[in-house]
Amino acid sequence: MTTQGMGSIDPRPTGLTIGTYDTYREAQRAVDYLSDEKFPVEHTTIVGNNLRQVEKITGRLSWGRAITAGLASGAWFGLFVGVLLGLFTNGNGGWLAALITGVVLGAIFGMAFGAIGYGQLGGRRDFTSRTAVVATTYDVLCDSKYAEEARNHLAKLALKGEVAPRLPEQSS
Repeated sequence: MTTQGMGSIDPRPTGLTIGTYDTYREAQRAVDYLSDEKFPVEHTTIVGNNLRQVEKITGRLSWGRAITAGLASGAWFGLFVGVLLGLFTNGNGGWLAALITGVVLGAIFGMAFGAIGYGQLGGRRDFTSRTAVVATTYDVLCDSKYAEEARNHLAKLALKGEVAPRLPEQSS
C-alpha cells in the first residue's frame, strides 16, 4: 500500500543491530538520545522480538457489573449528545434540559445494551481483561553506513548510566 508521493514501507527490517533492550521505553530512549546528538535517526528502526499476546484478567463479569458498565458508558455518551443538543437550544434552561435528557436516556440505553451483550455471552466469558502485545526484547537497527557512529553514541549514553544495551548472548 502506498500513498501518493511516499514510497511503500517494507515490513522486513534491515540494518545492523546497534543495541538490544529489555523494554520498548529503553529502546525509545536510545533513539531519542541519538536524535539529541543530531544523529540521522531516519536510518534507525526499533524491532520487537518474540512477540506475545498477553491477556491480564482484571475481574469477574456479572450481571451487575455488565449493567453498571453499560450505564456508565451510556451516560457519558448521553452527556456528549446532551451538550451538543444544548448548544443549539434557545431560552433559559433549555440547554440543561437537553443535557439531563441526554444523560438519562444514554444511561437507560447503555444499561439495556450492557444487559443484552452479557446475556448473549451465555456464561462463556465471565471475566474482564486487558490485552496487549509485548516483546521479549527490542533491537535498535541502523543502516550499516551509520552503525558504527550510532554505536559510539549509544556507548556514551551507557557510560552516563542511563540506558545500556544488553550484551550479546554467548553461545556455548
